[in-house]
Amino acid sequence: MNNLLEYKDYYGSVEYSREDNLLYGKVLGIKSLISYAGESVQELKKDFEDAVEEYLQLCEKEGIEPEKTYKGSFNIRVAPHLHKKLAMYSMANHRSLNSTVEEAIAEYLADK
Repeated sequence: MNNLLEYKDYYGSVEYSREDNLLYGKVLGIKSLISYAGESVQELKKDFEDAVEEYLQLCEKEGIEPEKTYKGSFNIRVAPHLHKKLAMYSMANHRSLNSTVEEAIAEYLADK
């Protein structure tokens, strides 16, 4: 995952503002807005990790469950003919639609 920061299973973007001569980003994969900035890669990484820690501490203080990134559940939309073909394939092979899609994704990403 190029150009992403990672800390405690949270991922963050890395952007550059030419105007401000500043690196900045936000935590990806959650609804809460957690942003950070720095003048160097080291500062950006530190501010990212501090922002994640502050978010986790705030959640603990308020007694709420922190949002998790990439829970393994998402909705997709495909053309009806693909949906039908996939469903028929799954049924013919005594598999769930989910397991067929999961296998197809894993196979697609295996060499990436």
